[in-house]
Amino acid sequence: MNADVDAVVVGAGAGGLAAARALGARGLRVLVLDRQRTPASIAKGEILQPETVRILDGWGVLDALRATGACPVDQLAIRDPQGGPLLALDYGTLPGRYRQILCADYGDLRAVLADGLPASVEIRWGQRVTGPLRAADGRVTGVRVADGDGEREIRAALVVAADGMSSPLRKAVGIDVERREYPHGLVAFDVPGVQVADEVSAYRTGRGLCLVYPLPGGRCRVYVQVTPDEFRGRSTADLADWCDRLLAEVPAIRPLGTALRAHLDRRQLLAVYRLRAARLTVPGLALLGEAAHAVHPMAAQGVNSSLTDAETLAATLTADGGRPDDAGVDRALRDYDAARRPHLDHVATVSHSAARMLTSVSGLPRLLGGRMMRRTAANPRLLALTAGNLSGTTVRPLSPVDRMYQLGLLVDRHAHQPVPPAPQRSERR
Repeated sequence: MNADVDAVVVGAGAGGLAAARALGARGLRVLVLDRQRTPASIAKGEILQPETVRILDGWGVLDALRATGACPVDQLAIRDPQGGPLLALDYGTLPGRYRQILCADYGDLRAVLADGLPASVEIRWGQRVTGPLRAADGRVTGVRVADGDGEREIRAALVVAADGMSSPLRKAVGIDVERREYPHGLVAFDVPGVQVADEVSAYRTGRGLCLVYPLPGGRCRVYVQVTPDEFRGRSTADLADWCDRLLAEVPAIRPLGTALRAHLDRRQLLAVYRLRAARLTVPGLALLGEAAHAVHPMAAQGVNSSLTDAETLAATLTADGGRPDDAGVDRALRDYDAARRPHLDHVATVSHSAARMLTSVSGLPRLLGGRMMRRTAANPRLLALTAGNLSGTTVRPLSPVDRMYQLGLLVDRHAHQPVPPAPQRSERR
């Protein structure tokens, strides 16, 4: 293994592979290490927002992803249990070339990112990173990797920690995180042999969220909000009864009933967290993806933020051209932190607000969520702002006054006026 590399990326999920691809495309020598021997299959990262589609196109992998059967979707809709519309975001009205969501398998996304990597990038599976290397001044200068009965050292000007929500590297370098678990979980079903609408459908039900969207190969994903112990100790008969109650609670998904019952054993139970790192970098190391941030899956922002992390990190590292030295890397890391943290804070706010609208099941939060949804649905300007924020194409945080419009405390006299165009990406950077 070549220990003389520009960057070591720890973690070969979509975020880590995206970082390797973006850095390698700019001429840097990159080594990717992952403790798994083969990629794990998990229900995550399947809803790719238009801004992510733009990034994938820029990396030259969009056509390959589309060839896997990724499903284009024009609309994200919130519906009542019977399927009646409560709020709809029409992505076809977005500015620019990228006006669709792509619903893709997470495994396919990782595969197209890994396929055809630049020659300067190497991936090694089954490699357990035991900790960072540190210089006398504390700067991270590489990683230690378990090797039989001992360890070996791999030195690099940059270490990218893309090693997930529990991130041992983040802990080792002393970056604090704020991590909060939602008071509910999600159960995910992979349902084959069904036809669903070409939209991301979020049903607001008495039990909270039920989310449905298409996947490649005539399949769909179904997420259902559950209490933490709802599936504990369930027998096969109990699961069938649970499914019957779900279909009674959400009549709109009854056409999926036969296929859903037949594949209850393919469920995945997921805890749901909010996570925010206090900072994204220390000298010599950058956090990326779930090592730095996590939001509720309802808002479909997690993997999208990870790929934007990768694009921004590569751009800041090579902004001056050439291969940066240690001091240049650390300057770039400060720029990366400054560029990404405000955006990630905005994404966290938008995601939490969207999640509360659909997951609150009682009391004032549910009442306010319903009111905000109705007011937003009736206000074309707020709809356009919301679509731009979720899609990543025209990011503009809602103002406190906008929140008052959503709550019905003020009348928006500009509700039917078009939203002015956003600055070009080069200006926003």
